[in-house]
Amino acid sequence: MNLKDKTVLVVGLARTGVAVARFLVSQGARVIVTDMKDETALAQCMQELAGLDIDYQLGRHDRHTFLMADLIVVSPGVPMDIAPLQRARAQGREIISEIELASAFISAPMVAITGTNGKTTTTTLTGEIFRHCGFPTFVGGNIDPPLIELLTSAEAVERVVVELSSFQLEAIKSFHPRVSVLLNITEDHLDRYETFRDYIDAKMHIFDNQSEEDFAVLNIDDPLVKAEQGKIRATVVPMSRLQVLEQGIWHRDGVITFRWQGREETFPTAGFKLQGVHNIDNIMAALASTLLMGCPADRALAAVNAFKGLPHRMEHVATVNGIPYYDDSKGTNVGSVVKSLESFPGKVTLIAGGKDKGGEYAPLADLVRERVSHLILLGEAKERIRKELGNLTDTHLVGSLEEAVKLAHRLTEPGGVVLLSPACSSFDMFSSYKERGDRFKAIACALAEK
Repeated sequence: MNLKDKTVLVVGLARTGVAVARFLVSQGARVIVTDMKDETALAQCMQELAGLDIDYQLGRHDRHTFLMADLIVVSPGVPMDIAPLQRARAQGREIISEIELASAFISAPMVAITGTNGKTTTTTLTGEIFRHCGFPTFVGGNIDPPLIELLTSAEAVERVVVELSSFQLEAIKSFHPRVSVLLNITEDHLDRYETFRDYIDAKMHIFDNQSEEDFAVLNIDDPLVKAEQGKIRATVVPMSRLQVLEQGIWHRDGVITFRWQGREETFPTAGFKLQGVHNIDNIMAALASTLLMGCPADRALAAVNAFKGLPHRMEHVATVNGIPYYDDSKGTNVGSVVKSLESFPGKVTLIAGGKDKGGEYAPLADLVRERVSHLILLGEAKERIRKELGNLTDTHLVGSLEEAVKLAHRLTEPGGVVLLSPACSSFDMFSSYKERGDRFKAIACALAEK
C-alpha cells in the first residue's frame, strides 16, 4: 500500500485515530482528520499530534472532503452507515478500517479472534502462551493498544494476536490472518445493526481472505457458529466442550485434548487458575491457535496454569461474611451473563441492568428461574428486564450501584454468591465497564472491612 502524497481522511480522533494519523504522516500522506467533537473535547488528542502536518475538520464532517479523499480510514467507534461515508462509497472512494490499514504493513503471522463473548480473555491468553514459548508477540486490536501502534512503535515481533470487534471487521478488504477464531455468536449491538444477520455477517468477515492453507478455529457447540462453517474456505479446526472429536480440540472429564494431523496433546485442567465453564472455551481456543503456530504443549500448559484472568471478568473481589462477591462488569450482553450464571449451581444474587443494547433478555429465563435467588436491577434497562424476567424470582429495582450492593448484602444468605453481571453497557451511569467494575469492587471491599 503506497500512501506517499495520497490524501487520506481519518474519521474519528480517539486513541486509534491518533495512532492512524501519526502513521499516515510517517508514510508521506496528506492527512486530514475529521470528528464531530470540537477542539475543546479533542484537545488531548490534538496535543499528542502536535508538530505533525495534519489538517483538522472538527465539530463537523465536510462532504467535499469525503468525496475528494484518495483513502478514508474509519475508527472503530464510527458507524459505517453515516451519511458522509455512504456518499463517499457511492462515489467509489476507498473506505477501510484501521485494522485493514495496519495489516497491510505487518508480515508476522497473525491470530485474529472474534466472537460476542470471551474475546479479550482469549486474546490475552493467546499472547501469554506465545510469549512463554519464546515468541516476541504483539497483542492488541479491540483491546489496547490499537493494531496500528505496532507500526508506530517499530517493535520487532514474531507473532501478532489481535482481538476484533464486529465494528472493526466491517471495512476490511485484504486482511488475512493465519489463524482466525470465532468463539460464539449471541445477540449484541442491535442498537448499531439493523438486524441480527447484519451483526453475524460482520463477524464472518474475519474469514474472507483465508485459504485452505490457513486455519479457522470454530466453537461448534454454538449452533450459530456451526451453521456458518460451510461458508469458510480455511481449514476448520473444531473445538467442543460437549463432544469428543476425531480431530480438533475438546474437553472431557477434566482434560483438554488436542488431536490434529497425527499429533495428540493432553492438558489437565486441575492446575488452571482461570475458572468458569466459559473459560474452558477460551482456553481451548488459545491452545489450538498457539499449537497450530508452533508452540510446544508443555510450555503452553505452563502458560495457561500461570494465567490468572483479567479484571472485571468473573473476578472474585471480596468475601463478606463468608459470601463471595464477583465482578463480571464486562458481561455487557445476555450471552455473557448466561455463561457466568452457568458457573454457579445456585443461590446467586444477580445485579444487572444498565444501558439497553436492543437484544432480548429471554435467553436468561431458565437460569434466572433455576439459579438466581435475588435479582437486583438498576439503570435505564431495569424496567424492561423486570418485565421480561422479574416474575421468575425475587426482584428489586434500585437507583444506584451502591444501593444494589448494599441490598445484595442484606438479602444474600450463607452459601450464596453476589454477582455483578449487567447484560447491558455501562454508559447510562458510568464511563466504561471498567469504572462500573471498579466501583462495585470498592463498595464490596468496604463492606468486607466493616
